[in-house]
Amino acid sequence: MRKKTLFWLAAALFVLGAAAFGVGWSQFRGNAVTEECELFVGSCATYGELTDSLMPRLRHRAAFRRYARRLDLENAFRPGHYVLRPGMSVVEVARMLKLGLQTPVRIAVNNVRTPEQLARKLARQIDADSAAIMRALASKELAAEVGFDTLTLFSMFIPDTYEVWWTVSPEEFVRRMKREYDRFWTPERDALRARSGLSRLEVMTLASIVYEETRKTDEMPRIAGVYINRLRRGIPLQADPTVKYAIRDFGLRRILYRHLKYPSPYNTYVNKGLPPSPICMPGKNAIDAVLNFEEHDYLFFCARPAFDGYHNFARTLREHNANARAYSAELNRRKIR
Repeated sequence: MRKKTLFWLAAALFVLGAAAFGVGWSQFRGNAVTEECELFVGSCATYGELTDSLMPRLRHRAAFRRYARRLDLENAFRPGHYVLRPGMSVVEVARMLKLGLQTPVRIAVNNVRTPEQLARKLARQIDADSAAIMRALASKELAAEVGFDTLTLFSMFIPDTYEVWWTVSPEEFVRRMKREYDRFWTPERDALRARSGLSRLEVMTLASIVYEETRKTDEMPRIAGVYINRLRRGIPLQADPTVKYAIRDFGLRRILYRHLKYPSPYNTYVNKGLPPSPICMPGKNAIDAVLNFEEHDYLFFCARPAFDGYHNFARTLREHNANARAYSAELNRRKIR
């Protein structure tokens, strides 16, 4: 409390002295910000870049420059995401930049298929480039610290919107995601997981396949049930999204026979069981669909010819082949190759 009092006393004395140079008290303590705006000061930003961004948003610029010199702001400003609010004074703005009183940003972590895509998406939302983020995601030491390896670390990210400091380092961001992961896996979710017999990694991996198969939340538990049935019977999953992931062609609209033979641990046509890690970052709806998978005796499903996003389910290969022929005929009719 004493330090704060001394700070404002020093500021007041400076302002009084500045008045002698034609800069009045009102310009230091008066309204310098007329409308709310954001200011992003990068870790590599120069003082010139800071003032170039700041000055067009301020009134009483001469007062700011004089006060900034008094604070040695040129050598003492801190990077961050700052919100300038109406009514703030020159003194408050300068103090905010000197003390690093930044405002958290909300970042979206979702809708990515690979760590590289995640790095690029995060680089657009925090003050770190994609290369630095990838180094963190590929760090064996960091992965081990949070209980994973570099292959399975991707399964730790739970899609959501999070509040973080814009200046958060990639390493600290990974540690934050571990805390969110631990919060997500409640005792209730772990109890549901026991019903499936899957590990957390396996749940996330199966959820990623379900999420790539459909965006229809009401159908996800049924599709999850098909894959659980196949896993329990030792039948290859034969999931088309794993083929797309294996060949890294996410825009592929039609899986052909030659694609099914592609050699990759992620291709569930040539390997039994689940892939070694998720093929995308599944939505929470898909994760919960796996945990609440539907009990039934279906072993197959195929997209409906109506192209409505839903699927036809089958118990026998004969039924499935009939469904597949109907869908293939519609693909041909629409000239989808």
